[in-house]
Amino acid sequence: MAKPDPIKELNMIGAGTVVEGKIRSQGSVRIDGKVIGEVIASESLAIGVMGEVEGNITGKNITIGGKVRGAVSAAEKIVFESKSVVRGDVRATRLVVDEGSIFDGKVSMSEKAPLYEIKH
Repeated sequence: MAKPDPIKELNMIGAGTVVEGKIRSQGSVRIDGKVIGEVIASESLAIGVMGEVEGNITGKNITIGGKVRGAVSAAEKIVFESKSVVRGDVRATRLVVDEGSIFDGKVSMSEKAPLYEIKH
């Protein structure tokens, strides 16, 4: 049985937690609390219904159920769930906007995904 890769682990910011500063992860990130600052994830990035980010976010695939005020950039796909509120420009190869979501910004889509890399 193979051990899970610790770099690809899920990092969580729980409800009721406020983080100020830049978050960089080589794995996935889920935010159910509040982050004031930039969030970069090499894998998936999820903002829960109660989650909130004030800053730019970047990830491979991004799902937003809560609030984001800042630019959103995904290498592959971005999903705005029905209760999401996004105020900022969006860049991705694919975009899904569920009915009921609120979006205020510009969208840029191309087959060439934006490149990003986490450096230590």
